[in-house]
Amino acid sequence: WRPWTFRTTSVTPGWTSGFPVASRAESPAASSVASLAACLRAPPPPPPKAAPVRVGGEIREPTRTVYVQPIYPEIAKQARVSGVVILEAIIDPSGNVTNISVLRSIPLLDQAAMDAVRQWKYQPTLLNGVPVPIVMTVTVTFNLG
Repeated sequence: WRPWTFRTTSVTPGWTSGFPVASRAESPAASSVASLAACLRAPPPPPPKAAPVRVGGEIREPTRTVYVQPIYPEIAKQARVSGVVILEAIIDPSGNVTNISVLRSIPLLDQAAMDAVRQWKYQPTLLNGVPVPIVMTVTVTFNLG
């Protein structure tokens, strides 16, 4: 029976006999002063972007100021396809449509609906007097007529 002993086979820089040893350049005070100086030189982080707020409850649907009629695709006319495409749109704080996803699809009409909605403009939505991005549902109706 032998008692356990700790032995190091090689000595790495900053370590002696298996125990860490701080050198003058790596002393805790020197490293914290250096990191503090680096923080003081760094520019402040940008303010966090506001997450889009969903329309509903206290948040009312914004007023559309620019409307662009969707262009009925010729192939959809020939196939006599009509109906409703439902989209989810993100409106940025300045009232522009920035992101669109399809919630209810009619494959021949989806692209025409998205192209039209991207061109729509809205009055900015205010929350506590500050414009905020919002998420809203948009319905685009295609009728043969």
